[in-house]
Amino acid sequence: MAVKEQVLTDRYAIYNGDCVEVMESLPDESIDLTVYSPPFAGLYTYSSDDRDMSNCLDYEEFFEHYGFCIDQIARLTKPGRISAVHCMDIPLSNSGCDAMFDLPGRIISEHEARGFSYAGRRVIWKEPLMVRNRTMMKSLHHKTLCEDSTRCSIANADYLLMFRRKGENSIPVTHENGMLNYAGENQPPQELMKYRGYVGDQKKNAFSQYIWRNYASSVWMDIRIDRVLKYREAKEGEDEKHVHPLQLDVIERAVVMWSNPGERVLTPFMGVGSEVYGSVINGRKAIGIELKSAYFQQAKLNLESTENEITQPAMAPTLFDMDEDHED
Repeated sequence: MAVKEQVLTDRYAIYNGDCVEVMESLPDESIDLTVYSPPFAGLYTYSSDDRDMSNCLDYEEFFEHYGFCIDQIARLTKPGRISAVHCMDIPLSNSGCDAMFDLPGRIISEHEARGFSYAGRRVIWKEPLMVRNRTMMKSLHHKTLCEDSTRCSIANADYLLMFRRKGENSIPVTHENGMLNYAGENQPPQELMKYRGYVGDQKKNAFSQYIWRNYASSVWMDIRIDRVLKYREAKEGEDEKHVHPLQLDVIERAVVMWSNPGERVLTPFMGVGSEVYGSVINGRKAIGIELKSAYFQQAKLNLESTENEITQPAMAPTLFDMDEDHED
């Protein structure tokens, strides 16, 4: 499959094509961080394209195809660096007595089989009423509680799984003056602002310590669920009603924690450009790949605004020393 369209700038490169084929053209150990949300094994349908993994017949077919993607990410990721995967448990029905498929567990085992170490997960809390209204799961209705509470379920959290490629990291990810910005609802108290960018003994940097206590927590309670890029314009009649981009708070936390300014961040399932956007506005360089043309076009529009939103300068003039087009 040829790349249908591409946009190459000094801050990002985005491709409308098959992620495995595009990744095959990138150099070994050229990626500092990968952040993405894969298709949830058939929970949502994004298109009718045969190459779209949301159209797999069953979980085994899904993981066969997803395995090719993980193989490429393992090849591209520098030793000691991180791949962060957003996922959730998958309800097997909407009967009011739902069993769950352990998608995170299977993703962990597939990564461990390909040279990654599982380094933990962040739990992203979601408000139950919002989940019920969005998914219409019978097991979350108050009526179900009243009639037979054994048939109730929980408002499934999202997870951000953290994998580290085996080997030694040759370039530490440093924060010389601590964390500078907080991505979340509960911003640092005003009295801590005087420590922002503190120069000196970081034990005294109360601003950064506030951020780190929240970021290091196993449960992220204050992710702003609706802080997402524009996506409704990219939806088509065949899309699921509740297609929703990954929250920018999640992306920005991962990007700032696990990469240095100027480094390369990859997202193989770009959607409307969220991970690319979150990387670029924080001074990283980004590579995004998206199969669906409507999402790619929306990503182009979303990324056009980044030139006025850069928080840190680019560290080099180009993304790659790559001149070749990905067109057959």
